[in-house]
Amino acid sequence: MLRALLELSRVSNLPTVWTNVLAAWIIASGEEWQWTPALGWLLLGASLIYSAGMILNDACDVAWDRDHRPERPIPSGRIGLKTVWFISLAGLAIGYALMVFGGGASWKITALLVAAVVAYDVYHKPWAGSVVIMGACRTLLYLAAGSAAITLRGDMADPQWGILGASGTLLGLYIVALTLIARGEAKGGMEYFHHVPLMLLLIMPFGFGVMLDSKFSHKLPFLPSWEWIIALWFITWTALALWKMKERGAAIGQAVGLLLAGIPLVDALFVAPLSLPAALVFCALPPFLRLWQRWIAAT
Repeated sequence: MLRALLELSRVSNLPTVWTNVLAAWIIASGEEWQWTPALGWLLLGASLIYSAGMILNDACDVAWDRDHRPERPIPSGRIGLKTVWFISLAGLAIGYALMVFGGGASWKITALLVAAVVAYDVYHKPWAGSVVIMGACRTLLYLAAGSAAITLRGDMADPQWGILGASGTLLGLYIVALTLIARGEAKGGMEYFHHVPLMLLLIMPFGFGVMLDSKFSHKLPFLPSWEWIIALWFITWTALALWKMKERGAAIGQAVGLLLAGIPLVDALFVAPLSLPAALVFCALPPFLRLWQRWIAAT
């Protein structure tokens, strides 16, 4: 049953949740950020909410999977449907409690996060617009994690709310584009010109990451800077995924895997001006996540 749960929870994507939480914490805390027990509770709570949400996704899709993907854990009989429902709902409740009571996250924002996760699981098959909810899940995760850091600082009018909201929104747009591409996989791909808006959405975090550093404009003539290197790594990884997508068929699934593994690069762009060590760790993750995806599928 353990293998079935790992597949249902898409565990290979879990590190992207960790980098989201860490990035939001760093942005909300500023250059003086530090590790606290609250951050540990946030990471654990967010992990449970994400994993439970992914498990709930299969519970909601069980009828469709029986007809189209009988090899999935539930229709194949490797785990019972009642067990899946219990684990997913319990995970959402416990994850919420850990983020709010252990991590100090805003109870309202965290409640919206859990509601968005459930709404996506319920409506993603019948409603095409649910891709927006998927993006909102990551945006709300940013806001929930960041709210804990701001609360810890004791200034709920903190100007970091603006940067936190902008970062979370751009990450959400990246996820929306990624999800649209994933949906194209089932249709055998789309014409290349249809991807131009998606490419713009995927590159938008790069522009914001550059703007975060007020000193960056003075560095533009000089290529040897860490911000440039991180930006180039993000563009290269994203371009590889978009190029792969042009091959259509199974290659679209590979492109989606690349873009999922590239989520830490979006976080790296946002935190580079505040914590270069954290940004460099984020930048090292994508190749390892791609290897992990060979063991547990990311989608």
